[in-house]
Amino acid sequence: MKTSKRFENAVRKLYLAFHEGTLNPEDCKQCAVGNILDNNDSWRHMTDLHGSTKLNYVGLVHQNLGRKFNGYSPIELLQIEASFLEGCGYRLGRTYCHKPDLYKNQEVLFNGLSEVVGTLSKLDGIKNIMDCSFLFDYEIKDKLNLQGA
Repeated sequence: MKTSKRFENAVRKLYLAFHEGTLNPEDCKQCAVGNILDNNDSWRHMTDLHGSTKLNYVGLVHQNLGRKFNGYSPIELLQIEASFLEGCGYRLGRTYCHKPDLYKNQEVLFNGLSEVVGTLSKLDGIKNIMDCSFLFDYEIKDKLNLQGA
């Protein structure tokens, strides 16, 4: 499968952060977007609420000027972060962001990363590399078994 450079760079950075223990949904430099942006937290000034997908004035200016940050637009960055937080069990609302108790648990972080990879795949218009549902598709397995018989 052919992927974009931004996708490959983002997944590589997130993989390293996960395995090096430097992934933290409560730290703007170590969250999904923070890691994608080389541990920079300037992206947080593009919205008024942690986990929001709504750009504020600063974010709108960057978006309307067509700015990209490591290949991603401001609205894409907010979508990536929201998917990470939701995957980690955060409840996001228009005016709040509720943090779960086990937000730094490895399984929780993995679930968040799975959501991020799905979002990154969607943004690039490629098949989600984390999707293994085809392994459980009985119709496909039945066809494969019939062909091998």
